Formats: sequence, structure tokens, C-alpha cells
Amino acid sequence: MKLPLLKLLPLLFLACASAQAVIPNPLPKAPEPVDDILRLQIFLDTQLFGPGKLDGRPGEFTTKALKRYEKSHGLPETEMENNTLDLSSVPEIYTTYTIREEDLKFVGEVPRQPSEQSKKKYLPYDSLLEFLTERFHSAPELLEFINKPMKLGALKPGDVVKVPTVQPFLIESLTEIAKLPEVPEFLTRVIKIDTREKVLDVWDGEKLLASLPITPGSGHLATPPGTWRILGITQMPTFRWDKSVLEYGVRSGNFYELPIGPNNPVGVMWIGLNRPGIGIHGTNSPQNIGRTSSHGCMRTANWDVVRLVKLITQGMTVIIEGPAAEPRPVVIAKARPEAAPAPPPVEPRRGFFSRLFGRR
Repeated sequence: MKLPLLKLLPLLFLACASAQAVIPNPLPKAPEPVDDILRLQIFLDTQLFGPGKLDGRPGEFTTKALKRYEKSHGLPETEMENNTLDLSSVPEIYTTYTIREEDLKFVGEVPRQPSEQSKKKYLPYDSLLEFLTERFHSAPELLEFINKPMKLGALKPGDVVKVPTVQPFLIESLTEIAKLPEVPEFLTRVIKIDTREKVLDVWDGEKLLASLPITPGSGHLATPPGTWRILGITQMPTFRWDKSVLEYGVRSGNFYELPIGPNNPVGVMWIGLNRPGIGIHGTNSPQNIGRTSSHGCMRTANWDVVRLVKLITQGMTVIIEGPAAEPRPVVIAKARPEAAPAPPPVEPRRGFFSRLFGRR
């Protein structure tokens, strides 16, 4: 018996959605996205196995997220082009977003210097493009490419923008909360961080619940390995900017208190550990996650950290693995050679009459 075409279409779609990803060889010139890779990135992002910023390009964190997701579901670990995940939960990789008048209140001037930032009441996005990249977990190059010839540097309310179909990061839903309440049922969960891999994993017994890319510290300011505990979680934190702390880990009296906002250096969440000055937090530079180094803390994208805190609680154990901080070289000043004694002052020459009568 033959099935009607309309009944066959969903079956054909499911077969295609779970097929191996097709990665062109050679890849199209950047930043043109590859649909199969972008679909996989959206799927992994939705499952909180973060591939980093969505760009539709193969990369380190997409591969790590894929393998961790496969492992957590008892599947063999594969490369991107060989995965057989069922991606039917991502039927469309793009949707649209209309810029709203109320979005403008989260956009404004962001001074470069902490001394000037400290004078503001809020550190907003510097443009509607930055607002969109964070809201839809995207690389700016992706949004600019898929919206050609629209100029995303000149967006205004009413403009309709093409974006990836991810769970939007809603900055407007976040309020200041000094300490999120404890969730007793999460206390047995453990966060494991590998600073070499630049990945944070959340475990519940033998079950891997989530995996996110991070930026840890390195060198003299390496994230401290060891077993720690979460002391508290702050939503929309302020930040004490102290150059001495950032460079040497020592507090000074010369600091600036920076206000809340998505461009605060610790982003929209602070997860403090029982190691002074060390925590897991958001960031004002999500495009650089895993590609730079921090001053000892562990940064992750704001869109990831707001979902992470829904899986963790104050009192949880945090295990950090990786190299300890490198000792700073001791600088020994070269001894200066002793200066030779100064010669005695030269007696000024006296004229004939001075010598004769003793006058000076």
C-alpha cells in the first residue's frame, strides 16, 4: 500500500534531520555559515552543551560540545561530519526578530576607562548589534552575513532582522538579586572545570547535565586548581575594579565600583567560591570566550551563565583541574657601583693684592 505524499514528508524530514552533517570541502569563504553546522550548533546550545558563539563554522568548542553530548547519552563520540544525532527538534535554523522601542533602553554609551564607567548607573550594550548578538548567542559576522544588504550598524525600532532559532537571552528579565536562594536538591551536584580544555561540566552523580566553554586564568594568574565550594550567587552584580587585584591578586585602596549591566566586566551573574576573589561569572566579551585568558576567574557567556545558575546552588562543590599559577620571577635590582668621592673644591685664584694683603 502506497502512503500519500503528505504522510511521507515528515518521515523524509526525520531521515534528513538525523543524517550525517554535510561539510563542504573546501568550506565557503568566512563568514558564510554552513547550514548543517549551524543546525548542530543550535541543537547543542538548546541542550546546554555550549558550542560557543553561533557562526555555522566548524570549531573547537562545537566539537567538544558534540562529543560531551554524545557521551552523556551513551553514544559513541564522533567528529561533526560523522554525527548521527536526531536534529528534528531544529526544523528551521532561522527566524526573525523585530527591533522594539523598549530595546533602546539597554543600549547606550559605554566609556572605555573604569574611572568613567564608575560614574554611570548602568553599563548597557554599545549598539543594537551587540544587543542582538547576545540575545541570539551569535557572532556579529553571522548576523551581518545573513542580513545582507541591511546595515546592522544603523538599526532602529521596526527593523526586522534574521536571527538563529535559539532561546533568546532576555536582559530585560534580570533584576538585582544579592543572593539567589539555595536549592537543597542540587547540593549533591558537582561542577568540574578543566582549565586546559577550557570547559565547565555540571554533573549529577554519573549524569552529565551541561557543558559550557569558559575562559580561565593562566600563567601568573591561573585559575586555582583544587576543590572549592559555592558561597553564593549574585544576579546583576556590581564589580570592584582594582588594578592591583587584577594584576597581582592583592587588594588596594585604589579601585572603582562599576555598576550593573551586560557590559559589566563580570556580566550578569557572579558565582563566588570560597577562594577570595575567585568565581564563575558572565562577561562583557562573549565573542572571546575560550580564546583569551582571565585574571583567575572563569568567564562564560551571559546567555550560558543565566541558564547555568538554574542547575546549581549555593553550597555545591566545584572541582578545578589544571596547572597552578606560575610563580612570578623575582626581580633583583643591580647594585650600583659606589660613587667616587667628590674632589675637594678648587680654591679660587686670588690676585696680587689679595695675596699681599690677605683679602678674599
